Amino acid sequence: MIDPVSTPIGFSSLQGMQQAEAQFNTAAGKIAQLPSTANGGGDTVDLSAEIVAMMGARDNFMANVGAAKTGDQLQRTLLNMLG
Repeated sequence: MIDPVSTPIGFSSLQGMQQAEAQFNTAAGKIAQLPSTANGGGDTVDLSAEIVAMMGARDNFMANVGAAKTGDQLQRTLLNMLG
């Protein structure tokens, strides 16, 4: 079986997915704090900006998944041609 993470494309895609996950979690954490910060008087969370950040993180994650799949397909095709 081919290990897609060991290839340069797979490793790069994995890093991208991890970065997207971190971005998503950061935005979600800020949204989760909204009820407690809203009671304090000042709105420190821009809800629309955090939702846009979460959507961007989702799209970034899916783009990296697509790159990993493409890299895997390329590697399989090459191995089938050689073997």
